[in-house]
Amino acid sequence: MHSAVYTAAFALVQVNGRFIWLVVASFLAGVINAMAGGGSFVSFPAMLGVGVPPIQANATNTVALWPGQVTSAAALRAELWRNKRLLLPVAAASIVGGISGALVLLHTGQATFMHLVPWLLLVASLLFWFSGPLSKLLVTRSQHPGHKSERVARIPLFFTLIFITFYIGYFGAGAGFLIMAALAIFGLDDVIEMNALKVVGAGMSNCVAVITFIIEGAVVWHYCLLAMVLAGIGGWVGAQYSRRMNARVMRIVVVAIGCSMAAFFFWKNNS
Repeated sequence: MHSAVYTAAFALVQVNGRFIWLVVASFLAGVINAMAGGGSFVSFPAMLGVGVPPIQANATNTVALWPGQVTSAAALRAELWRNKRLLLPVAAASIVGGISGALVLLHTGQATFMHLVPWLLLVASLLFWFSGPLSKLLVTRSQHPGHKSERVARIPLFFTLIFITFYIGYFGAGAGFLIMAALAIFGLDDVIEMNALKVVGAGMSNCVAVITFIIEGAVVWHYCLLAMVLAGIGGWVGAQYSRRMNARVMRIVVVAIGCSMAAFFFWKNNS
């Protein structure tokens, strides 16, 4: 009798502990996204921790964090207007890639995706790390007095972005800067305009993925709404302190979190 009570009490504490961690992780995800990006490195594992199946955890996490991406595009509308000829190929590729990635995710087996999780987290962490040096390179390139802008090759850009936004629709974390890299490779040289188009590409591919997840019933709504509210609060808090933080230090912290989570899931999958 006593052992059954102790077991039940331990299980209750464990469940409540996981729920509290989801609350904390959702808030931290909002803070991290506002300061540097990479909030999924804490919120996605927290979804798994409360018992949400891997596919649904990824879908729910994507829906919960997506609203925080929307406001950025409005603030960059002037830069977008200067490159309106690129809006159509970027948006079209993002829709095709985002929907394709989301559908492939939903048709991936739970066990298969769980084995992919540590690799996805590791790749996302490395992408996030390399985005720093690439951003500096792009800024230097755009400010070089002898550099002349080239006409952007829209058709090759379109097909390249389909592959990038497929990854965003499938998992999402860490790939936004790849859109900027593609824009630079195919001729755009203004880093502010690249960032504006990156926001559109990442936001659009996540938007169609979110719609796909909702239509297919892959969202666990009680966790999603909780995470959405707390991530929104965290985003507001993070925005207040973002200018005071050292960007390089924040990047190191986020990459360390991502790699730690990857290591944990490598261990868990092989234990």
